[in-house]
Amino acid sequence: QVQLVESGGGLVQAGDSLTLSCTTSGNPGAMAWFRQGPGKEREFLATISWKGTTTHYGDSVKGRFTISRDNSEKTLYLQMNLLKPEDTALYYCAAKDDPFASVLTSSYDSWGQGTQVTVSS
Repeated sequence: QVQLVESGGGLVQAGDSLTLSCTTSGNPGAMAWFRQGPGKEREFLATISWKGTTTHYGDSVKGRFTISRDNSEKTLYLQMNLLKPEDTALYYCAAKDDPFASVLTSSYDSWGQGTQVTVSS
């Protein structure tokens, strides 16, 4: 397991953009972003392989969010565009040991504490 720390959350207006970052303590394999809104289950957003060559997105963010990573900086990013009020949630990054991107929550064994994103209408 590795330590993960998210940052970059905040209060924005609908239509704005925001970039989240997740710094790691080690060298994780594949990584991902999830979110959990009030009263909702944790939702998969995006995943990226260790090399960064494979990505997958959840339907609710496809075309608006972009996941990327810089292994030399040990940082994962989530570029979020055209934000909507329904994007309001606590955003988590996650990591696993193997290099293969996965949409499954259960495949990740390291989680950050989350960063809050609030989108006003």
